[in-house]
Amino acid sequence: MLNEFTAFMPAKIHFGAGAINKLKTEKLPGKKALVVISAGTSMRKFGYLDKLTGILGEVGIPYELYDKILPNPIKEHVMEGAALAKKTGCDMVVALGGGSTIDSGKAIAVMATNPGDYWDYISGGTGKGEPVPNKPLPVIAITTTAGTGTEADPWTVITNGEEKIGFGYEGTFPTISIVDPELMTSVPKNMTAYQGFDALFHSTEGFIASIANPLSEAMSIKAIELIGKWLPVAVNEPDNIEAREYVAYANTIAGFVETYSCCTSEHSIAHAISGIYPKVPHGAALISISVSYYEAFLGHIDDLLAKMAQALGVNISGMSESEAAKSFIDALKELKVKCGVDKLCLTDFGVDPNKAEYIAQNAYDTMGGLFDLDRKQLSMEETTDIIKKAM
Repeated sequence: MLNEFTAFMPAKIHFGAGAINKLKTEKLPGKKALVVISAGTSMRKFGYLDKLTGILGEVGIPYELYDKILPNPIKEHVMEGAALAKKTGCDMVVALGGGSTIDSGKAIAVMATNPGDYWDYISGGTGKGEPVPNKPLPVIAITTTAGTGTEADPWTVITNGEEKIGFGYEGTFPTISIVDPELMTSVPKNMTAYQGFDALFHSTEGFIASIANPLSEAMSIKAIELIGKWLPVAVNEPDNIEAREYVAYANTIAGFVETYSCCTSEHSIAHAISGIYPKVPHGAALISISVSYYEAFLGHIDDLLAKMAQALGVNISGMSESEAAKSFIDALKELKVKCGVDKLCLTDFGVDPNKAEYIAQNAYDTMGGLFDLDRKQLSMEETTDIIKKAM
């Protein structure tokens, strides 16, 4: 029997090489922009900021710049960016960068029109879970990475202390999204891998989630297939625009998966890791726990694991279902080798092995709802063991 689903995706997405130029002819949703970028140097170094501001100048849109976003974005910067938007009369947000920047742009858009503190609207942890009273500012998302799919979903993940929690609803979808693979060729090899695996796990988790449906399942399988084939090429041949295009496309449809299905507890665990240890890149956390995570589901969702193995290129003909399920784990390990991240472990980033249970408890406390979407319920002991094996 098929799960019911509702399809809703209001963002207008321009995809393809040179797609940023679509902003010259697109009707923009405001008259003054808050441009949000990271605290790093890449947006300036590679000319992406100049490209954007040049276009805004061509179409007569003044702007203010907020350039403090961290790789694991924090609530303080959301509030500061929102205050700047209010003070300077910005009526739209243009977020240029990776998932952290676009997530921050969405959160800033919420707080630019709403009272109180951002954590007032967060469910989980110490959040108050209040409804958002006012419509956020419209957001233009210009992604320069292929990892989070945030250009095609409503989700934003922000850290407050040691709580890293996702949030989103109909009001936090981007209004316009630009997916331009030409803006992604400068991403370093390791970050290309981290981001690509994030997109992969959005797809695998969306496929095995209890709320998966025919639409999300079809998109999940296609994204898994494309990432398995093209991510190693993008990692090892960074200027290969064809590989960048296919990985970017896979990432965007993985964002659709996030809209129509959802992540599972793998993301709860990874968010807890980088919430407590902000220097751990999100994708690196996912890669580190991935093998032990999916091994925990062997014997419980073997039919689904077998289908994902097939999407990664495994010929499962003649295998038993349990053998085919295990072949997914093997294919995942092989993909990690091809992308040069097979040796990755949490201790590389300073994670204390003695904190495994503490991390597990944080995952339950902050984003415990995703554990409810697992088809097999993980115990605290099993979750702690997954983390320990990733050390």
